[in-house]
This record gives sequence, structure tokens and C-alpha cells, in this order.
Amino acid sequence: MSTFILAFVFFLVVVVAMAVGYIFQQKTIAGSCGGLGALGIDKACDCPEPCDRKKMRMEKEQAREKKLKEWKQNQIL
Repeated sequence: MSTFILAFVFFLVVVVAMAVGYIFQQKTIAGSCGGLGALGIDKACDCPEPCDRKKMRMEKEQAREKKLKEWKQNQIL
């Protein structure tokens, strides 16, 4: 029984240490191979067009880029 408790505490300490490291580094979790992007795959699903949430995100991104271009054109140096 003491072996089980010792192993459990060890794994608990490891998980807590990883969580603390993740919180302080504020980096996304990534694999060592680069994921699907390394294979040249743009998206994980084989849908012919993006979902509604992705479309909204793309529209916001385009609007932001448009505003940034306008700002740069009107910028006074």
C-alpha cells in the first residue's frame, strides 16, 4: 500500500510541476514534430468550407487588417 501512495504522490508532484511551468511560460502545448502544419495539412477536418466560427474569425481578421492599412495610410510621420 505504501508503494501505491508513494507512486501516486510522485505522479501528483510531476503533474503539479508541469501545470506550474505551463502557467508561468504561457505557451501553447505543442508536439515536437510540428503537428499537421509540418505535413502541409491546413486543417484537421475534410470539410469543403470552414465552420461559422472560423468564418467569423476570418472576417474579424480581415476587418482588423483593413483598419490597420487605413491607419498606416493616414499616419503622420
